[in-house]
Amino acid sequence: MDIVLRAAAVFVLLFVVTRTIGRRELGQLEPFDVILLVVMGDLIQQGVTQSDYSLTGTALAVSTLAVMTVAVSYLSFRVRRLRPILDGEPIVLIHDGRPVEANLRRERITMEELRSQARLAQVLSLDDVACAVLETGGKISFIPRRAG
Repeated sequence: MDIVLRAAAVFVLLFVVTRTIGRRELGQLEPFDVILLVVMGDLIQQGVTQSDYSLTGTALAVSTLAVMTVAVSYLSFRVRRLRPILDGEPIVLIHDGRPVEANLRRERITMEELRSQARLAQVLSLDDVACAVLETGGKISFIPRRAG
């Protein structure tokens, strides 16, 4: 019965935390966010089932991570100079139909991976692409050349 009560308390805590963080942050999971969720899951599991009978430790750890997530998001929103550091910058992978080799190497993206992503975006040939950009969230945006 103790585990049920502790699990219910953690559920309420997580419900409040996810509402506080906001949909935008939860809808755009990046690699760091996935790692953060795994760590949070481990902290929650320890607080619910392990010999540490204190929900306080779990609540503090989860709340600290949530507050830090919101703080970083707020700083990125309010301080323009910090955005490249906190969010990263988009990187041009194709310019005027030609791959930008230095950027592909820097991001460790092969031409096969780029072609695969282009096909998923309904782009038949990279020659038809005016610009391809690796966005800060990890997705590649393809901007087609204008016909004419």
